[in-house]
Amino acid sequence: MVTVTVWNEYRHEKEDDEVAAVYPDGIHATIAEGLLEAGYDVQTATLDDPEHGLTESVLDDTDVLAWWGHKAHDEVEDDIVDRVVDRVRDGMGLLVLHSGHYSKPFKRLMGTTCSLKWRESGEKERVWVVEPGHPIADGLPESFEVPRAEMYGERFDIPAPDELVFTSWFEGGEVFRSGCCYTRGKGRVFYFRPGHETYPIYEQAEIRTVLDNAVEWAAPGDGPDPYFGNADPIEDLD
Repeated sequence: MVTVTVWNEYRHEKEDDEVAAVYPDGIHATIAEGLLEAGYDVQTATLDDPEHGLTESVLDDTDVLAWWGHKAHDEVEDDIVDRVVDRVRDGMGLLVLHSGHYSKPFKRLMGTTCSLKWRESGEKERVWVVEPGHPIADGLPESFEVPRAEMYGERFDIPAPDELVFTSWFEGGEVFRSGCCYTRGKGRVFYFRPGHETYPIYEQAEIRTVLDNAVEWAAPGDGPDPYFGNADPIEDLD
């Protein structure tokens, strides 16, 4: 069974009554609930846990790490970032959600600022499936709506995705690359835009389908371990 660790700062929910009303047990709990229903082995971790909940043993037991952060990116210790990035390169999947675009692990793996335009006005988002044959799009319609969302707009300062699965349009007119796939080392990384803290987006059926599919896609496979360094020849050399 694939093991998923859902990581969340868990600050908004404890400090803001509006957020607590939407996610009373934390955004991580709602995400974890959907993944448990999908049949995954799920655990959670938060910023204020010892070692941010991402100890060596936790990460060694994690096939896919889902990351939600917003207001405390700078509080994540660099040695924990190193640990996460190393595990991704060794094969752990990473799902970066919404404002996690500005997290230290994602910026490290992308090598860019990961900056973007944004506006919080509760406008409609239409998510278009632009790669319908991709496994992350399984079970989805051609497009679906998020009734109220925070706008993210281009330019999104990321490397060109290996595969772009979703593009979003907003009522204000902006568009955004909202479902981006990458490979880093042996690990797969998926960035997924929808998921603001004051809207119940992680309870929406289409969003849960995406996260379910993304975990399955990002989970490590059984390929060979690469060897680096000086190598003896496989064939006879004259």
